[in-house]
Amino acid sequence: MTRPPLPPFTEESAIQKVRAAEDAWNSRDPARVALAYTPDSRWRNRAEFPRGRAEIEAFLTRKWVRELEYRLVKELWTFAGDRIAVRFAYEYHDDSGQWFRAYGNENWQFDADGLMELRFASINEHPITEADRKFRWPLGRRPDEHPGLSDFGF
Repeated sequence: MTRPPLPPFTEESAIQKVRAAEDAWNSRDPARVALAYTPDSRWRNRAEFPRGRAEIEAFLTRKWVRELEYRLVKELWTFAGDRIAVRFAYEYHDDSGQWFRAYGNENWQFDADGLMELRFASINEHPITEADRKFRWPLGRRPDEHPGLSDFGF
């Protein structure tokens, strides 16, 4: 199975890869998202270290049970060869209705088939009010005309 665009990345193909990842995560479909990773993919996500698609899918299932109305924006930071670095922000609320915004950086490494084999994420978050939300599109894919991270100064 291949997952274009494939490395080595150009600026254009790296931007396409970042947007494809954002779109998949905004689907909040753990099985769909997990297919972008190698069967033995390794992650570091805060204090969790999932390995392989089954653990990734389980991680994402738990995540989106807690993080309600999740909306994510990713932006290319840099790229070289089979690696891409991104920065991101996402907003969600918990079951009490408290909204949060999380900011982070990810380092990705891909195999020759375009599947992600390594994902290292550093993330922090803080509570926000509902009025402070910036990501207000209907759940699902971020509309093309919606501002990105740089537009918000994030």
